[in-house]
Amino acid sequence: MLYHVRMDVLLPTDMNADQVNELKQAEKALSHKLQEQGKWRHIWRLAGEYSNFSIFDVESNEELHDIMMSLPLYPYMKVEVTPLLRHPSSIRDDDS
Repeated sequence: MLYHVRMDVLLPTDMNADQVNELKQAEKALSHKLQEQGKWRHIWRLAGEYSNFSIFDVESNEELHDIMMSLPLYPYMKVEVTPLLRHPSSIRDDDS
């Protein structure tokens, strides 16, 4: 199942810089692991924002939920999830 996920990170302005760096490093490591596993298929930064658009390829709603909840930055995110379906006019074989 494919999902389009928008993640907006909203860190508290008074958060300790060391804590911010630790969270970012842990988030990056987990993101890389999930990308290598094929679960986090694509990620794009939104210019001028601390946000991204991502495509997840997971087995179920529950798996996506578990992944999102495991992200170190999740407690500081606003998240919007949209399930995706293959479009009948698509000419690509790898977009399902």
